[in-house]
Amino acid sequence: MAICRFYFLLFVTLSWSFFFANAIQPSQKQVLLQLRKQLEYPKQLDIWLDTNNDFCYVSSPQVNVTCENNFVSEVKIMGFASDQTPKKVNSGSFHGFPIPSQTLSQNFSIDSLIATLSRLTSLKVLSLVSLGIWGPLPNKIQRLNTLEYIDLSYNFLYGSIPPTLSRMVSLQSVNLDGNFLNGSFPKGVDLLSSLTSLSLSENGFSGDLPDLQDLPNSLIILYLNNNSFSGQIPVKYSQLNHLQELDLSFNSLSGVPPFSLFSSSSITYLNLTSNKLSGSLPVHLQCGNKLASVDISQNRFTGSLPLCLTNESNNKTVKYDGNCLMIDVTRQHPATYCVEEARGVEVETKDFKDSPHRRNPVIIIGVILGSIVFLVLLVLGFVVLSKKLCARGVSEQKLLHKSVQDYSVTGYPSELLTSARLVSETAKLGTEGIPVHRLFSFEELKEATNNFHRSTLIGEGSTGKIYKGKLENGTDIAIRHLTVSKKYTIRNLKLRLDLLARLRHPHLVCLLGHCISGEEQDNGESNKVYLVYEYVHNGNYRSLLSGNGRENVVLKWGDRLRILTGVAKAVHFLHTGLIPGFFSNRLKANNILLNEDGMGKLSDYGLSIIAEDIKQDANGEGVESWQMKNLEDDVYSFGFILLESLVGPSAASRKDEFLMNEMASFGSEEERKKVVDPVVLDSCSQESLSVIISITRKCFCADSWARPSFEDVLWHLQYAAQIQAGTQQSAEKVLFMGC
Repeated sequence: MAICRFYFLLFVTLSWSFFFANAIQPSQKQVLLQLRKQLEYPKQLDIWLDTNNDFCYVSSPQVNVTCENNFVSEVKIMGFASDQTPKKVNSGSFHGFPIPSQTLSQNFSIDSLIATLSRLTSLKVLSLVSLGIWGPLPNKIQRLNTLEYIDLSYNFLYGSIPPTLSRMVSLQSVNLDGNFLNGSFPKGVDLLSSLTSLSLSENGFSGDLPDLQDLPNSLIILYLNNNSFSGQIPVKYSQLNHLQELDLSFNSLSGVPPFSLFSSSSITYLNLTSNKLSGSLPVHLQCGNKLASVDISQNRFTGSLPLCLTNESNNKTVKYDGNCLMIDVTRQHPATYCVEEARGVEVETKDFKDSPHRRNPVIIIGVILGSIVFLVLLVLGFVVLSKKLCARGVSEQKLLHKSVQDYSVTGYPSELLTSARLVSETAKLGTEGIPVHRLFSFEELKEATNNFHRSTLIGEGSTGKIYKGKLENGTDIAIRHLTVSKKYTIRNLKLRLDLLARLRHPHLVCLLGHCISGEEQDNGESNKVYLVYEYVHNGNYRSLLSGNGRENVVLKWGDRLRILTGVAKAVHFLHTGLIPGFFSNRLKANNILLNEDGMGKLSDYGLSIIAEDIKQDANGEGVESWQMKNLEDDVYSFGFILLESLVGPSAASRKDEFLMNEMASFGSEEERKKVVDPVVLDSCSQESLSVIISITRKCFCADSWARPSFEDVLWHLQYAAQIQAGTQQSAEKVLFMGC
């Protein structure tokens, strides 16, 4: 009895040990939930709806997650039923843009997807098949450097394979079948010394096949079928000592295949069907002992079929239809077909010889001279027409070309100004109540501000004066007065303002319209532009952080995260929601305004497109000084907003001194108490605080390439907010701005 009890207790102990060793970490679960969101909530992932479940033990035929030591090691998601086979969409219907009901929406970002997956730091196996993922594979795919197996087949990936793939040295298997990848065979694959399986079928690769030195010797499986490869099969492929399966079918390969391919000691499967291979294979060709399946059909082979490929070799499956072989002639083409196809069909010369035109050189000379005269007249007519058009529109061409070339801050080419397009559905989310952008008359604005009376002046900065006004219908507005260089003509200026008007996001201060004053007159060297915004009533983020805002308003840690997350979403939209993107958005804490609901809205965004030449503000702090010249970008600037959120505006205002001396004090909980705002310390969870401190430090890397992307910053903010919400006492009532 005692022995039975002992074994029972041992069994229970081992079972619990196994369970806890493989239970998923909460942070890993949050990453998977973020993945579900980025894949736009496919039905297959409804099994994750109950977040109390351990995702490592919830699976289906289409979804499986495996964990090792509490960390996710495998993620497999299929977008089709287990009894179906994925199929590639017709290549003519995909042009690099999302297709409703087939791809993920315009809001999808493959950069963000890779950034999220990189948080699964123990991920070895990734399979996301037929899920509508679209876009070019980004260079940051190298962040998934723990992967051993990757399968992104039957999605909508396009462009070339990034060279950074060669840095994923643990890769053993790569499957990118059924996408729209193109260009030549990717460079650097030979550096993947552990790679055993490479499948790039059903893409658009072209050019020559990779030579031996471009492939790792470890390859066992190589599938390059259904592409547009041309040229000959490299002779040295037989030197891939471990190669067992080779599929080069449905390409445009020509010439005679290397005989050594058939005799390789390791090859078991060889598919060369539907190419333009030609010539004769030796009757006494040697076939490898392991060769079990050969397909040379639909080529241009002539002569006899090698003895080792005849039906007498019962241990092999051989297909040879559609050639010009001297066997089973009912399933072969006539010999003339293969000769003509191999060299290209030529025109019969006798038809041309018998033509009387060939014997009359006078006619030929007349035709040539007549053609020359016609071309000269055509060119002269074109030159005259061009001069007339240029005389009328030369200033506009300078507007759309030269002025943009001088525009060094953002460098928008003219064709993008005229055809800029939204690439994100984010622009439509939460903006239904925002008024449509419209033109205001100068008289309207004068009436709204009592002729721009001094009492309506509420601010003055590097981009001009700001007035508060009230429209006839009672709507409060803020009017920014800009003086813009006349290196932009009126037409070009309107194009730029139209581009600015397309920026619609719930966390951007809404641009209601604009007015160009005196556009029909010659007003010296500048144009006067008035931008009309919604008026946001409840002050700015910096004043609230410093305690100078509304009475009894204390921004606790959760409130700060909520405001920062909203603004980060807006900045991410500015970067990715429109082509071309808007960068250098003058990110400062006092440019974050709060409405009556406590929602953060970013102001002063995108002004560099029309006002980059304004260098000095009323306080003497120029744009160049504020941006610290080459050091800052939006990520760097947002880092200072994060810093102010952590330590308060007074400490953060010391910038360089603080970065050098006190950022190191964030290391331990005791040291943090010396520098972190007491309101933050009293209201935050330490884990949430640590996440923000970590990303803040990264924002200040001296080299811009080493800083995180903005989607990384946004992800950290959302993650920190989730941690904070999860640890917050349910009975605690957060009072914010009267809510």
